[in-house]
Amino acid sequence: MKVIKFGGSSLASSTQLQKVLSIVQADDQRKYVIVSAPGKRFAGDTKVTDLLIQYARQTIHHQDTAAVVETIIDRYAEIGRGFDVPEDQLTPIFDIIRHLPNQAYADNTYLMAAFKAHGERLNAKLVAAVFAQAGLNARYLDPKDAGMVVTDVPDDAQIIESSYDQIAKWANSDQILVIPGFFAYNRNGQICTFSRGGSDITGAIIARGVNADRYENFTDVDAIYAVNPALVAQPAAIGEMTFREMRELSYAGFSVFHDEALIPAIQGNITVNVKNTNHPEAPGTLIKSTREASTKYPVTGIASSSSFCSLYLRKYLLNKEVGFGRKILTILEDHHVSYEHMPSGIDDLTIIFDEHQLTPELEKELTAEISEAVHPDEIYFTHDYSILMVVGESMRNRVGIMSRAATALADSNIKLIMVNQGASEISIMFGVHDRDADQAVVALYNEFFN
Repeated sequence: MKVIKFGGSSLASSTQLQKVLSIVQADDQRKYVIVSAPGKRFAGDTKVTDLLIQYARQTIHHQDTAAVVETIIDRYAEIGRGFDVPEDQLTPIFDIIRHLPNQAYADNTYLMAAFKAHGERLNAKLVAAVFAQAGLNARYLDPKDAGMVVTDVPDDAQIIESSYDQIAKWANSDQILVIPGFFAYNRNGQICTFSRGGSDITGAIIARGVNADRYENFTDVDAIYAVNPALVAQPAAIGEMTFREMRELSYAGFSVFHDEALIPAIQGNITVNVKNTNHPEAPGTLIKSTREASTKYPVTGIASSSSFCSLYLRKYLLNKEVGFGRKILTILEDHHVSYEHMPSGIDDLTIIFDEHQLTPELEKELTAEISEAVHPDEIYFTHDYSILMVVGESMRNRVGIMSRAATALADSNIKLIMVNQGASEISIMFGVHDRDADQAVVALYNEFFN
């Protein structure tokens, strides 16, 4: 029994959906189909989700929405009519789009969440109709009917644990169930969306809930690669990797999965197979709990992300001052700011943040309050900051990985700002200037894979 998920590029048009239909027909174990909203059909095209965001904003500001509504309808119409779906099945979808502004929403954040979620909701209804038109025993299953209940956060919801008992009731279905990704309902029946990568999260939740043998995640690449293909031509494909490796690499910018998307699959110990909708016969990449150590490559993958900033503090005899760290962390907690890492020396420390949670005003407040609390000799924020991750389960059993990595960066004249090895010994983190990040990734790839 398999749960399969298709991303927006796989569902962008009737041509792409024909490939999806063939994939489902090719394996009768593929019983749970998670769908995203239609994505881009070509360069310069607009995703349906982005059109819905525009629709929501125009609705909030009481602007004319006629043009964007017809554009959204046209996207679904092209797909449905490409499979000769009867008009009496398409019309309700079009009506829902037109009447979205007429529904009751708690506030504009819930309105935005509901508008965005309808990209997936309506596409799942349409895909179920296409499957049925093709002769498959398929039906649409709404997240509410599936038993998915989430926390009351309109744009960053979390699944409530009791949901899994309800989802389990749908195990061993004799039908193909088409389920929209990205959203579910809170206890009040309001739509709340998951964070970015939300359809991946839905797929992992359903896979755990029905105790699937495998969760196949179809995208537009043949496999997960050891490095960003935009930086290295024809990089090595990763045949197998562990959940831990995937988490470490996703955290540092691997774009195949949002780093939280696989948590339900990890909890359920469900093997994940990343495959290509356009090349489904390719084996793809398996992600699972354990794997054999590689004798060829000690490193599995290398990634970088520039979405970080740092706060540097220096104070003489910092290491002798009891409560220094607690005072700083209390201030961060009071402002609901989490930190990523905190490398330190005897007289200084650096706190690394995801910079998306900070604003210039908040940085000024934090600087003032921390200065008042601990009286540092020096304190400042730095935004020219990228993190590189070198990840591999096989690194634990090899000597000299740190030396090789540092030497490769030095030979490329790249200055290291920070170095940190994870406690699990499967990752090494380097901090570098943003301007050096791409060159650093290439240098590390050449060292460990060429």
